[in-house]
Amino acid sequence: MKRALITGGSGDIGAALCYKLAANNIHVIVHSHHNYAKASQIVENIQQQGGSAETVSFDVCDADATEQALATLSAAGTIQIIINNAGIHQDAPLAGMSREKWHQVIDVSLHGFYNVTQPLLMPMMQTRWGRIINMSSVAAVMGNRGQTNYAAAKAALHGATKSLAQELASRKVTVNAIAPGIIAGQMTDNSFDKQMIKNIVPMQRAGTPEEVASLAYFLCSDEASYISGQIININGAMA
Repeated sequence: MKRALITGGSGDIGAALCYKLAANNIHVIVHSHHNYAKASQIVENIQQQGGSAETVSFDVCDADATEQALATLSAAGTIQIIINNAGIHQDAPLAGMSREKWHQVIDVSLHGFYNVTQPLLMPMMQTRWGRIINMSSVAAVMGNRGQTNYAAAKAALHGATKSLAQELASRKVTVNAIAPGIIAGQMTDNSFDKQMIKNIVPMQRAGTPEEVASLAYFLCSDEASYISGQIININGAMA
């Protein structure tokens, strides 16, 4: 059974990712830093449905804590699937954005990607099979007012995705990024009403976390073994 680590696994998209992979005979490690109770509930649900899962909690911004947690997890078996889904919003126009808000978003999305991914690469490469998915955003593709920090962090992941894909291609490890648009969930429900979504999205609806999870699962499958270094939009034709 392959082992997958999903950072930020307790959020709306993160939970859908966990359920989808677990339903397809993958052992899921559900990571959460601030909502461990939700992560534990997801694991319990997966186990009740006959799947295999466990929880882990660490701060992806803390390199030492992350390395220690990953070493413990890896002792039970190589992690061959990484979905870097952890991310935060600290929205504000750049003219009024504090240094703290800038750094916090960059730290989680970009430095967190390095802290989680780098220690797991050599063991993954040795198995000559691996899947790395970096969760990006339509904001990194199109830009978005008030999200210069978030767009910058996610756009940086695009370059990292393409470069790492080239480094790992000969070892049969693929690296891709998924850039969701407006996806239904707590964050979207608090920011967009139905009419606004109809005005912004050509398909006139929000996507679902399950649709994002289905794309991610396909990229994790053997059927996607020739897809690497790609930024894949899932946004109802926004861009």
